[in-house]
Amino acid sequence: MSYDNHSKTGTPVQGPSLKRRRLIQGAFAAGGLAVAGAGGLGLAAAQESSTEDVSALAVHPGLLHTQADFDRMKAKVNAGLEPWLSGWNKLIANSHAQSTWTARPTATIIRGGDGQNYPQLYNDIHAAYQNALRWRVAGTTAHRDKAIEILNAWSNTLTTVTGNADRFLAAGIYGYQFCCAADIVRGQSGFDLGAFQDMMTSIFLPMNNSFLTNHNDACITNYWANWDLCNMASKLAIGLICDDNAIRDQAIDYFWNGEGNGSIENAIPFLYSGGLAQWQESGRDQGHSIMGIGLMATFMEMAWNQGIDLYSANNNSFAKAAEYVARYNLGNTVPYTTYSWGTGQNCAYSEQTVIGSGGRGQVRPVWEMVFHHYTSRKGFAMPNVANMCGANSPEGGGGDYGTTSGGFDTLGFGTLAHVRLTWDEMPDNLTPLG
Repeated sequence: MSYDNHSKTGTPVQGPSLKRRRLIQGAFAAGGLAVAGAGGLGLAAAQESSTEDVSALAVHPGLLHTQADFDRMKAKVNAGLEPWLSGWNKLIANSHAQSTWTARPTATIIRGGDGQNYPQLYNDIHAAYQNALRWRVAGTTAHRDKAIEILNAWSNTLTTVTGNADRFLAAGIYGYQFCCAADIVRGQSGFDLGAFQDMMTSIFLPMNNSFLTNHNDACITNYWANWDLCNMASKLAIGLICDDNAIRDQAIDYFWNGEGNGSIENAIPFLYSGGLAQWQESGRDQGHSIMGIGLMATFMEMAWNQGIDLYSANNNSFAKAAEYVARYNLGNTVPYTTYSWGTGQNCAYSEQTVIGSGGRGQVRPVWEMVFHHYTSRKGFAMPNVANMCGANSPEGGGGDYGTTSGGFDTLGFGTLAHVRLTWDEMPDNLTPLG
């Protein structure tokens, strides 16, 4: 198969000029997109061309999962239907999903440099999420109470997230994950929402803002897309868990206009015919490319659940990037355009002339969320992402993909949480990406 390059920029641009700031397009895309003007950010409703008022308080539950999602999971599992039952069995077999989990909250979390102890944070966050998810599906109050216990313990103990530059990864990844777990038990007796919100706004949000504003005092293009995306996801999640529309809108604005590599045009710098688009980290390696697909999908799913459609941005360019990453990691060829950028504090020129094969074929639980938005919700054909889902079903979560941090970058369990149609239920007239 041959591909024609339709890059927006023609050739890669080095240094800090890689991103050209633009205003969001004034026309709403199908389903509605955010629009910006001189007066700031306005938000249009997204889901099914609705006219919901997204200036109101956030929808709860409504970060990674809505009440309708929980109702679907519960009904499918109770009926013993596949693949949801296999997804459920994957969850309840995970050591983190047990009501006997013992939390290890500590005042100072260090990621990067001497004295690293951050695994105890990500293990506890995933335990809180998995226990909360078990409660929502099965109604077992012991799991609800365990999730609340873990969240309260950290809210009342944590004072600092620090370390070398990697501290910003911790603030981003664990910030959004904390909020997603808390959203599931929000409003339940015993959960100290106020203390949790204080922790997020006093510890995590300032670090998210610092990174997205200053990028650790480095060249704006120095840090990979994942660094921006996790901090964007944390900021959006904090805005939602705190019912703060200003924080939410800032995160959405960065998606469109941010100068770092997490904004939509910088994360997906080259578009091709045939429904593919090059991911920003493709020349680096595949583990980080897959991680990026998971983080951008997380950001888009949280926005979608609040009535803001980012999935369709730039003619579904994220779907094309997911197809690209999936296609290469399935062992197939993809086009590649030399990617160049500025590094360090002085924006020294660097380039990648070939796609990075490191970590090719790595398994991460990111694909079901992507596939079931574009195919089940919107009717687009995604053959490569579909094959990734089929090859890796049922998706697990933290604890199922090793003990190191890479296995905890996304919350996972997409087979249980995000599958909407079985293979047999997929329509025959799916629309090709183009």
